[in-house]
Amino acid sequence: MPEPSLKQKTAKGLFWGGLSNGIQQLLSLAFGVFLARVLDSSDYGIVGILAIFPAIATTIQDSGFTAALTNRKTFRHEDYNAVFWFNVTAGLVMYALLFLGAPLIARFFGDRYDGGELVTLSRVLFLAFLISSTGIAHNAILFKNMRVKEIAKINLLSLVLSGCVGVATACAGMGYWALVAQNIAFVTGTSLLRWRYSAWRPTLPVSFRPLKGMFSFSVKLLLTNIVNQINGNIFSAILGRYYTPGDVGFYTQGYKWMSMGQQSVGGMINGIAQPLFAQVGDDGERRVRVLRKMLAFTSFVSFPALLGLAFVSRELILITIGEKWLPSIPYLQLLCVFGAIWPILNLYFQVAISQGRSNIYLWSNIVFGVFQISVALLMIRYGIFWMVVAYVGGFVALLFVWQAIIKRLTGLAYRAAMREMLPYAGCAVAAMGIACYLTRSIENVYLLLLAKIAVTAALYLAVMRLCGSAILKECAAFVRNKIRK
Repeated sequence: MPEPSLKQKTAKGLFWGGLSNGIQQLLSLAFGVFLARVLDSSDYGIVGILAIFPAIATTIQDSGFTAALTNRKTFRHEDYNAVFWFNVTAGLVMYALLFLGAPLIARFFGDRYDGGELVTLSRVLFLAFLISSTGIAHNAILFKNMRVKEIAKINLLSLVLSGCVGVATACAGMGYWALVAQNIAFVTGTSLLRWRYSAWRPTLPVSFRPLKGMFSFSVKLLLTNIVNQINGNIFSAILGRYYTPGDVGFYTQGYKWMSMGQQSVGGMINGIAQPLFAQVGDDGERRVRVLRKMLAFTSFVSFPALLGLAFVSRELILITIGEKWLPSIPYLQLLCVFGAIWPILNLYFQVAISQGRSNIYLWSNIVFGVFQISVALLMIRYGIFWMVVAYVGGFVALLFVWQAIIKRLTGLAYRAAMREMLPYAGCAVAAMGIACYLTRSIENVYLLLLAKIAVTAALYLAVMRLCGSAILKECAAFVRNKIRK
């Protein structure tokens, strides 16, 4: 693909991805605020401890074939048909196993929870990944062709549907079942709309022979994604084993708020990163150039957004969901550090996957997963706060490990990568430090929140403009062109 065409497609993908994720997080915020005011920490805790099981099951049913299809140069009906029927079959098998294993799951978490309720809750909650299995192949088609606008519509419509279902269920006084109903409504809406926006349809009979050609690539990615899901959800499971539902709920609420900020940035990058690098091909110099531009853009957005969220977290929590959630603030602030670097890590992951090096992705994450679980278990005696400190510290270390891997894969030097990241991180921290000093005398929590955001944003953009930031200029030019159209 010619460079101008690829550049335009990337810009369009980032625009729609950013717009979509921004609107999604605002909607999530609105629905989340309502639910958090109605529900309590134990409601979030009892659902949060189960998150690891559907997450791993969803990963197994996908088995890395979405990424394998994305990396294929040509579209063949037989490939997508095989993946579709494999996803559905795997979903049925995994749901049957988890349905039968629900009593064991309840027993694992002990007498802090109502065993009978936890069994019923598990069996209903796990329906979500079974439903989602019917739309994975359709999503691969949309993702491969960088149809970010359609994906944005799917996510937004599903979010509105699920939010309304969750609010209605909460108003009916059904407690944590509101969170379960919201989750199932979202995946149902997403799966149906993926069928609507994708012209492709599965057929019978089916041959699983095409899966053999994708297996060597996808199996490594599958194992890696399982490890990633364990890494991302193990804390909630460990906390559920050793702490009360209320304790888990405060951590879950902090993680949820961080996720809203992180997904606003990460979702925008994820929507185009792997297809973009796959289309760049084997041109090493061009790949480094594209990677540096993507790295700079990610840092330009991620550091002020996530570190800024940590900066205003107290005011934001007080205004939106109230004092009862104040214990979640330290977790939110710590997790925002992880959230700021995660989009960069994920960008590096996509580079490795696009080059067919899923083995490196696999082993680095296995080693990190073992390290993280070991540290978490060792820190249990010191409390949740220090467990989160160790969790975040591990991800910071992982960034440096992956920088070494990327240097080996692409030739992008450590100093060059730091030049694309550190100026944005430094400017964001400096702007927040000055804003903190300038707003220190404001007592009204509403005015303080607005002042912190306005002063920090103004200072950050001013410094970027004075330094002649190329990313800022390109973003401004793109927005101006959109307005003119």
